[in-house]
Amino acid sequence: MNDHDRKPNRLSKERSPYLLQHAFNPVDWFAWGEEAFAKARNEQKPIFLSIGYSTCHWCHVMERESFENEELAAYLNKYFVSIKLDREERPDIDAIYMTATQAMTGSGGWPMTLMLTPELKPFFCGTYFPPKPAYGKPSFMQLLERITELWETKRDELISSSEGLTKAIAAGSEEDNAAPKLLSPTLGDAAIYYFERTFDADHGGFGNAPKFPRPVQYDFLFNHYSTSGNERAKEMALFSLRHMAAGGLNDQLGGGFHRYSVDKYWLVSHFEKMLYDQAQLIESYIDAYQITQDTFYTETVRSTCDFVLRELTHPEGGFYSAIDADSEGEEGTYYVWRLEEISELLGDESAKIFSYHFGIDEKGNWEHGKNVFSIKHSVEETSKEFNAERPKVTKILDNGKQILFEARSKRIRPHLDDKILASWNGLMIGAMARAGDVLREERYVDAAIQAASFIWQRLYVEAGYKLLRRWRDNEARFDATLDTYAFLIKGFLELYEVSLDELWLERAIILQKEQDQFLYDTKQGGYFTSREATDIIIRTKNDYDGAEPSGNSITVLNLLKLHAISSDQDYKDKAERTLLYFAGKLAKYPYTMPEMLVGMEWHHYAPTEIVFVRDIQGEMYEAMREELSKYYLPRKVIVSSSSNATSDFVKSLPAKDGKLTVYFCTNQTCELPITEISELRKLLEKTRWKSE
Repeated sequence: MNDHDRKPNRLSKERSPYLLQHAFNPVDWFAWGEEAFAKARNEQKPIFLSIGYSTCHWCHVMERESFENEELAAYLNKYFVSIKLDREERPDIDAIYMTATQAMTGSGGWPMTLMLTPELKPFFCGTYFPPKPAYGKPSFMQLLERITELWETKRDELISSSEGLTKAIAAGSEEDNAAPKLLSPTLGDAAIYYFERTFDADHGGFGNAPKFPRPVQYDFLFNHYSTSGNERAKEMALFSLRHMAAGGLNDQLGGGFHRYSVDKYWLVSHFEKMLYDQAQLIESYIDAYQITQDTFYTETVRSTCDFVLRELTHPEGGFYSAIDADSEGEEGTYYVWRLEEISELLGDESAKIFSYHFGIDEKGNWEHGKNVFSIKHSVEETSKEFNAERPKVTKILDNGKQILFEARSKRIRPHLDDKILASWNGLMIGAMARAGDVLREERYVDAAIQAASFIWQRLYVEAGYKLLRRWRDNEARFDATLDTYAFLIKGFLELYEVSLDELWLERAIILQKEQDQFLYDTKQGGYFTSREATDIIIRTKNDYDGAEPSGNSITVLNLLKLHAISSDQDYKDKAERTLLYFAGKLAKYPYTMPEMLVGMEWHHYAPTEIVFVRDIQGEMYEAMREELSKYYLPRKVIVSSSSNATSDFVKSLPAKDGKLTVYFCTNQTCELPITEISELRKLLEKTRWKSE
């Protein structure tokens, strides 16, 4: 039976791709909102809350196994009020219940399965439940029957436990951030010790399988290297990034990184592709290139940017959210190959060379004789193995990639989540701008500008001074959360530094004022995840730098950058109070907040302002920018002295001999003015920003 033969439920009126995937389930779904809450209160039924997102593999599995089941749906409809929530539309809600799930079970993930009281407080938390008992779990039906029994016979105990869990979550957050309220520069060293103990010296990354890229770790390691000279920090990051780019985590044919590796080798991935991973990894590989000058890293930047422009970009500019792991009902089908397919397309001789290089064999390196591409042998090793000249091997590999990519493009594509999130767009705007600057690719900068304009036009309501979170099908919806503000401000600031177009600096300042107004905790410091609202049981302050950096960590960096640009003390005060609020947790678990540690190092080591005076155009300006782009400058801001938002000190800097002049200034003390490339290069070379 297809969707056209079935009756749609309430979710058919939603715009979320995830909710629309469930629009023809027999479950009487509600979207998160007062209609569902009122029904639960009026009928005194427990709420079944299912949280996921549209490219979540196990969400698809649970839908097929359970939510399409007529008998199970009938049971849900009789005894529960069922709510579907897209975690990417409401990360504030997701964060609260993920904390509850982790507190109750010790782990988390999606789909998230929760049972709530009509007052939205959780009394049972879990993730995926199978249709039959398995993995040490009861079946989903058994779970529902047990919850129903307890709700009917021991409701007071369930309500009491929900109250206790809710209070424990709130108290736990405050306890973690208790004294000491000190910001010690040695916290970075403590985090390095943890990373050294968990580092995989054979394959890169940290910990055991599954392995996630987690670019915030590499941002911290590179920053810490720049402040301390710790070579080990740098090498752990470079080694990991090289192995990730060479592995199956990186789509060797089409570019772009998959969500995570299920093994320790970075070979077999969970095949979904997320916008936020692409954005952060672009920046990580830019850092790696600037530190090493190794073009291996820029090749990865280019392939990732090109993938985003080709497959994750709206025709008018904004960036889409994700691409599913599944197609044709199976995970990874779009990406994997049998050896005979490759031989048929490339011919036997070329297929042998191609397969040796990419680690392909007849038995397959994945399931059912299928292969995931990774760079198993270098071009040099491949040339030696086949006694062939390097140019010949390179040509075979390049031609083979193109032929297979075109053949793959004819397969059934995985689902595209085409909603546009202001937060993730902020990350990609900054990444694209930096990539364009470093690679001298104007089209990447243009893409960043187009996306930034798209977000401002579609998701910022100037009449009401209000930023919204999600746009899809001409509908802008949901109040901006902390990450929405923080990531978009970050993107606008990076776009300003690359383009020196004051428009983006002005818009970053507008958004920062709104973020301060709606989310700043004037009593204790730090920023709440979302505004006060009736559908939030706890107002939290996100601090974990995981797959995405926390909004508070990025806000600290934004505020310190704005202070460096403007000398407005209020920015610095809010950054310090935010750091102090989280100082207790930083002291206990510094490795959980690597991006906050980057902010702390910005706080301890004054940033450098690179000021351009006079004409920011022409050949000399472009040459100066190109030279700057080669160097790793982790604590810097680039400004134009003509920008209205810059400090009076910056505005007062004179042009030397009437020429385009560059100043390097720290704490309003400047190096000698620079008007020649040779002078700029000499100044950069004498610093520790660029490794030998």
